[in-house]
Parts: sequence; structure tokens; C-alpha cells
Amino acid sequence: MAEEPRTLKSVFHAAEEKRLALEGSYEFASPTYQEDVAAALQSYEACAHMIESISLFSSNESLEDIATSDLPYLLVLYYVAELLQKVSTSSPLERQRNLDSTREAYEKFLHILESYSILSPQDRKLLEDYSEDQMGFSTISTKDPNARRNAKIANFKAEKQLKQKLEYMRNSPRYLEDGGDEEAVRELYLTNIALSVHMAFQGLEGINREVEVLAQAPIPLIPQHTTVEDDQRRRRASIDNDGYSDKLDTPLRGQAGSQGPLLSKEGKPLRPFTLVGNRQELQRGVFRPGHNLPTMSIDEYLEEERRRGGIIEGGGEASGRQPEPDEDNIEKADEETMKAREWDEFREANPRGSGNTLNRG
Repeated sequence: MAEEPRTLKSVFHAAEEKRLALEGSYEFASPTYQEDVAAALQSYEACAHMIESISLFSSNESLEDIATSDLPYLLVLYYVAELLQKVSTSSPLERQRNLDSTREAYEKFLHILESYSILSPQDRKLLEDYSEDQMGFSTISTKDPNARRNAKIANFKAEKQLKQKLEYMRNSPRYLEDGGDEEAVRELYLTNIALSVHMAFQGLEGINREVEVLAQAPIPLIPQHTTVEDDQRRRRASIDNDGYSDKLDTPLRGQAGSQGPLLSKEGKPLRPFTLVGNRQELQRGVFRPGHNLPTMSIDEYLEEERRRGGIIEGGGEASGRQPEPDEDNIEKADEETMKAREWDEFREANPRGSGNTLNRG
């Protein structure tokens, strides 16, 4: 059976289903999530290619010339930019290239809307500010802390109102895409576009902030996933067949000492050696605290000291308290009585001052 031809509507609906399935998931680093992001991104890019091939939108037209059913296709580039930001990267350079592609998609999306005069006066002003200074663009131009705070609150309220309006429209039968009032459905699409414009400017500002952070990230001199075998293979490839190399630490191939002991009796290395382990383990060992981390809690330490006899217990108010005598213990009572008698006899035999004979006349 021959495969049915793919239309723009079918491809767009398939892309929408994949994108909406990702909204409830937060496992950004999982391979399954990244595969779904790549599939949705591929579908939207196919939509963008089909739109460009059939010249669906033209700068010579106005908003009234666009059919209501074609308005959702204006959001294709916006969805491409949103999905590009969810793509996982493994290095700052790769993330930078991803942000450049995201910025380009946002720009194309906004310029298409500008050509159809869909942008509001405030959004047109933001687009002009962005065109003048792309890397320094911000939705809040002032540097006054109070003014910036008020502007952020206003942006948040505007975004919340657009979302609430869009949610109300989608739940109302009058705005149903299939069978609803055409003017109402058109208003629904334009409201969704207005929310996307608001989020696009927020995304451009977020890209500038992230670019500033990436500019401070160190550039790796070697690949991140290089093993010891790869490093040795790279070293061997850098040596010509005649044994010549520009590097000073050429391996001692074929020399007698290459099979001898690694260290001398004094601890000096006798031949080149390679540290075992991969570079990721060594890299994790660099950024660690300079002090020793605790190996036991305070209660465990005190318990160990008490077991070793390092804690002197007693003293204080409790040490002056005499234990109550046990009247039933006759042996203990006789012992205390004899002790008291011996003390009385000692005091009688040695009156007070009898031992001080140095100061007597």
C-alpha cells in the first residue's frame, strides 16, 4: 500500500502532539526525554521547511490576508526556539552554538510578525531595542532597583493575564477550533501569538544572561571524554615514522631502560609513566575542599571518647550530695561507725595546733 503524502497540517499536528507530551515531563537529562525533544524538533523543522517551500507567508500581505487556519503556523519558529533550549549539551562551546540557533529562530519569528503588523506598540519598541543592541538587550532598560522590580511585577502580571485569557478561551465552546465561531477562533490564535511574543522576548533576555555565564567558562584544551588509551594513541600519531617529534616528552621506545623499574631507591622516576584512571576522575579531584571533611558526628565522637576514658564524669552540684544510707545494710553501718570512731580518736590524740612547733616561744 502506497504511503499517503505528508501535508503541512498533518506534520504540524504530529509536532504539536510531541511537544505537548513533553510539557508534563521534567526529566531533562534522561535519554528518553532528549529523544522526544529531538523528534519534536525534527517535526517542527520539517514544518518550517514546508512553509518556506510553498511561500505560505509573504511580506507583501497583511494580517487580514492570512486565513484563520494558517495562523498557528506562525508559531512554528517559536516552538523550534523553545525546543532548542531543551536540548542537552556536553560542553560550553556546544551550548553556545545551540543558543545561537535559538536566537536566530526567535529573530525570524519576531520579524515575520512585524511584517504582518501583529506586534503591539510595546513589542515593536522592544524589537527596536533588541535590533540596536542584541547582546545587551533586556526587557527592563532602567537600572533603578525599584523601577526594575516594578517592571518585573508588571511583566509577570501581563504574562499571567495572557495565560488566564488563553485558558478561558480554550475551555469555552465558542472558541473551539473545530465548529466554533471563526472570529472567536481567530482571536484565540492571536492571543496565543501574543503570549508567544512575550515569552520570546523573555527568552532573548535569558539567552544574553546565559551567554555572559558561558563567556566565563574555561575552554577545555582536550576532549572531555578522553581515556588513557586515546591519549597514548594521539601521542603515537604525532610521531613520524622516523621517530621525530616536536614534543620533548617522547616515549622511550626500544630503549633498555623502558622495561626496568619505575622508581629508584631514592624515589626518582627512571622512565616515563602514565597515570591510571580517566581524566574525568582527575578533574573531579581538583575542585574539592581544602580541609578534611568530618567522618563522624559529634555524638559518635563523644561516645568514642567516653569508651576510651577521655571524659571525666561527675563534679558539680551532684558531687556534693551524700547517698542515702541503707538501714538494712548492717555491715555498711558498722563500717561507717568504726570509721567515725577512728577519726574521733585521731582528733583527741592530735589536738588543733599541736603540729605547729616553729612559732612557739
